[in-house]
Amino acid sequence: MRLLMIVAFVAGLDQLSKFMVVSLMETGQSIPVIDNFFYITYVRNPGAAFGMLPYRTAFFVIVTLLVMGFIIYYYRTLPAGFSLLRLGLAMQLGGALGNLIDRVRSTYVVDFIDFRIFPPVFNLADTAIVTGIIIFLYAFWRMSPALENRG
Repeated sequence: MRLLMIVAFVAGLDQLSKFMVVSLMETGQSIPVIDNFFYITYVRNPGAAFGMLPYRTAFFVIVTLLVMGFIIYYYRTLPAGFSLLRLGLAMQLGGALGNLIDRVRSTYVVDFIDFRIFPPVFNLADTAIVTGIIIFLYAFWRMSPALENRG
């Protein structure tokens, strides 16, 4: 149940933010939030990170579904007490779902978070995926002695 709540929150917030950008901005439009540092820039990304492999929608949908299946499987196999690992996985799953919805609906992902010191423009789903990976790796690293002692 907790997994579904986190996934729904992440994917819902991602989709809401993208809806607002698409509704209020033109493609390519950029609005400064903090001059020369942070902008809201509406970009349509038909590829992966940094626009790699553009227009490979079917490939990205299949890979995303496989990754989501693996996350759900791994989440379900974790014993009780691994809440930080579960949080990281749930955030990754919510982010993957948010971007999957875009790809299925329109063959591209809406990106809008633009830190001028960091080249790619990204979105909340991407942020959730990266944050989820960081949380997962941190928790896995912290728990690795406990996991070794179980075997």
